Amino acid sequence: MKDIIAHGDNINVLLARYGVKFGIYKNGTFHEQLFPFDPIPRVITAEDFDYLERGLKQRVDALNLFLADVYSQKNIIRDGIVPEDFVFSSSGYLPECEGITPPAGIYSHISGIDLVQAKDGTWYVLEDNLRIPSGASYPLIARDLERKASPLAFREYPVRDNRDYAALLKETMDNVNLGGINVILTPGRYNAAFFEHSYLAEKTDSVLAMPNDLFVQDCKLYYRNDHGQKQRVGAVYRRQSDEFLDPCTFRADSLIGVPNLMAAYRAGNVAIINAPGNGVADDKGIYYFVPKMIRYYLHEEPILNNAPTYLPMYEEDRNFVLENLERLVVKDVAEAGGYGVVFGNKMSEQELADWKALIQREPRRFIAQEVIDFRDLEIMDEGKRVMRKADLRAFVLSGAETRVWASGLTRFSRNPDSFIVNSSQGGGFKDTWVLSR
Repeated sequence: MKDIIAHGDNINVLLARYGVKFGIYKNGTFHEQLFPFDPIPRVITAEDFDYLERGLKQRVDALNLFLADVYSQKNIIRDGIVPEDFVFSSSGYLPECEGITPPAGIYSHISGIDLVQAKDGTWYVLEDNLRIPSGASYPLIARDLERKASPLAFREYPVRDNRDYAALLKETMDNVNLGGINVILTPGRYNAAFFEHSYLAEKTDSVLAMPNDLFVQDCKLYYRNDHGQKQRVGAVYRRQSDEFLDPCTFRADSLIGVPNLMAAYRAGNVAIINAPGNGVADDKGIYYFVPKMIRYYLHEEPILNNAPTYLPMYEEDRNFVLENLERLVVKDVAEAGGYGVVFGNKMSEQELADWKALIQREPRRFIAQEVIDFRDLEIMDEGKRVMRKADLRAFVLSGAETRVWASGLTRFSRNPDSFIVNSSQGGGFKDTWVLSR
């Protein structure tokens, strides 16, 4: 491990050379920057991973059942488990997806579940990402560079090999492929995760396609190569938001979608990974109901804990939030990437008053949570070891069976006073070592 730490700067140089970056739009301008890598790995014991694996499979299975239900029979609404107006007022709920059953009945093929570990060792789920969760490529390529920096490290330590992610992803795509090639659809070079799109296409032997490379004919999706030849597409792993996916169904002004893609999908001629409409299940307000989903669909007690959460839509919760705002964290349910998150203990008296008024006016827009003092991990900062807050994005792949990748993206805050670890907020990442014994 000492060799890996000693080569941390060299690994970051190579990551930059290979284009391992992320981009963000700020004030209408695209900025691309390195996602800083820290060479001290996060280590997860075999016992901890076994526990996480059971809990993550259970959670994602329940979420897939919820999506299948909410776009068809709506039993969970009829039985009063999840309020009707809470589902249909979600910005992630898409009426256009009503009645569509995706191949094999799978909605979330690749789920990114964000967790933190409290200082007492308890794991908490903070968010479910079921639309286009990114980040698996970073620990993949980092591990490759770590192996070059210290070939003996992975013989000396019982670390599970993470190089199987590409095989897991390919199996997941093949499981729902309806005849044809697998395609990874990227919005283009200026997307924040373009590196990942191209990297995963190479690793899974899929075609990396731009929107204008694809077209629909006779309700089937085709890829046109550089020579003008067309190939049938059986599964498309799309990497753009729902609203831009098909200008004939969603936003008519989208230039990064494929016209009539939804018609081909609705006809059962192509699989879309992840399914359009998944946003209703990873709405931060719907998150509150996931433990109830597990009990309802699986008849099991939840293995993993939610962070203690309050819904201002409910009068009792709203009163509690208004009385205790100074010690809670408030999240806008429609935001992502660390945006729309505010901590009550950082607010002035006037800001607290303004936020209370806003929550009263728009209670469906927010959730409030107890602040979990989650574990700090060591990072290298200008040659010194310092402690910083870190979370874990676990990747769960749903195919013929539900599987949890024995790795994950550990993100950390570079600000000693911040709990927000997202790359868009200036955070960095580590490799995640899952021990085999």
